[in-house]
Amino acid sequence: MFTSTHRFVIISQAITGLFFFSRKKQKSADSEEDFYKNGLTCRFVLDGAGRKIGESVAVDEDILIIKSGKTYLGVPLKHIEEEEKTLLVKGLVDRDKAQQLGEKWRAESFCIMDNRGKKTNGF
Repeated sequence: MFTSTHRFVIISQAITGLFFFSRKKQKSADSEEDFYKNGLTCRFVLDGAGRKIGESVAVDEDILIIKSGKTYLGVPLKHIEEEEKTLLVKGLVDRDKAQQLGEKWRAESFCIMDNRGKKTNGF
C-alpha cells in the first residue's frame, strides 16, 4: 500500500509538526514571562513602612534592579509584592547585599565610550 518513500515522507512530516508545535508553546511561555517582567519596571518601589526606596529599572533573571539615587540595588523577586501602581519590598533586605547585586548588574549592563572610542566601565 505505502512504499518506503511514502512512509519516510509521512514520518518526517509528523516529526516536523511535533517540533513546530512544541516550539510555539515554548515561545508563548517565554513571552508571558517577559510580559510579567516588563510590567515590573518603571514603577516606584516602597519599603515595608511605605517609604520610597527608588524606581525599578530592570529585571535580571530573578533580581529586580532598583535605581535609588545614584546607586543601583538588586532585590530578589521573591521579596517583591505588587501594590496597584507601586512595588513593595516584603520583609527586611540586607542593603549591603542589595547594593552588591545592583552594582554587579550595573557593571555588566553599562558601557560608556570615551572621546577616543574606547570603552570604559560605568560612570
